[in-house]
Amino acid sequence: MSTNPLAALSDAGVSIWLDDLSRERLNTGNLAGLIADQHVVGVTTNPTIFATALSNGSVYDEQVRELAARGADTDAAVREITTTDVRNACDLFRDLYTATDGVDGRVSIEVDPRLANDTEATVAEALDLAKAVDRPNLLVKIPATVEGLPAITRVLAEGISVNVTLIFSVERYRLVMEAFIAGLEQAKAGGHDLRGIHSVASFFVSRVDTEIDKRLDALGTPEAAALRGKAAIANAVLAYAAYEETFTGERWEALAAEGARAQRPLWASTGVKDPQYSDTRYVDQLVVADTVNTMPEKTLHAVADHGKIEGDKVTGRAAEAQEVFDGLVGVGIDLDDVFVALETEGVDKFEKSWAELLDTVTGQLNQAKG
Repeated sequence: MSTNPLAALSDAGVSIWLDDLSRERLNTGNLAGLIADQHVVGVTTNPTIFATALSNGSVYDEQVRELAARGADTDAAVREITTTDVRNACDLFRDLYTATDGVDGRVSIEVDPRLANDTEATVAEALDLAKAVDRPNLLVKIPATVEGLPAITRVLAEGISVNVTLIFSVERYRLVMEAFIAGLEQAKAGGHDLRGIHSVASFFVSRVDTEIDKRLDALGTPEAAALRGKAAIANAVLAYAAYEETFTGERWEALAAEGARAQRPLWASTGVKDPQYSDTRYVDQLVVADTVNTMPEKTLHAVADHGKIEGDKVTGRAAEAQEVFDGLVGVGIDLDDVFVALETEGVDKFEKSWAELLDTVTGQLNQAKG
């Protein structure tokens, strides 16, 4: 295995995607450099990323002035600005997309988070985003809320590739995989070529430790303290076991025979929040083939500098992971409540970021209009 940690990660079958996108990255060649030198083969975005990008610097000023001159309202301006960045990123990754037969070279854009609990609106928005970007290597991000699940199926049924986001529990992840398979079955019935439909399932990692560690600390017992920092990795290990279990058997094989690709697990929220932990733990400990790890640039550079990539750390560890979860229940952690809280918080955070994005663009449009 390579001594370069990022190369070793790639060699182990993990696709390295950057969890960030901005016009500055595109214009300065920063993103191209990460592709060339740091083994980055995809990009994910979310409302928080775009809100940050739009509030920093003047790189969007020219487009904002053009939009203001055309009389564009805030929603239309946000749509055009974000889809422009994503379209240009798709073009930058096009050679990688072709070289990997569509597996990598992917760029994600998220539906308006205010629609997370509205199935019909989510479907309409996803179809509109796919049309607006108009690139084969686009992934449209749909949250794994209860209302998002049927939207996932319906969008895939239209032949559109999907990144399912905000997955926290294995139970919900199983429903996501069911929605994916149902979508492919409907796409096949509708005459779509399954070889062109791809999907990843974004399973959030660090936020699980943040929430559960807080509850363990509140308990204040030695038994609780011994479980600190173990939940997120165990949760991901159990998710991978569910992935292995799901993509087998007659139902899946019938789709695979038509060229379908399994929906890869994507480890999201891999930036470490607790300084007590290694800043590369959610990369080092989640190495397993046929997965994606999407990381902020800070984590990417940390892995490049001192990551410990030592081969598969996930396969065959489900029993050990289940022991961690049994221990959490044993000390009084309400896991169902944890996952509800995390999903609610995740949607709320993205809604807040979207509101900040709208406010920023409104101010920029008003300034451009004088």
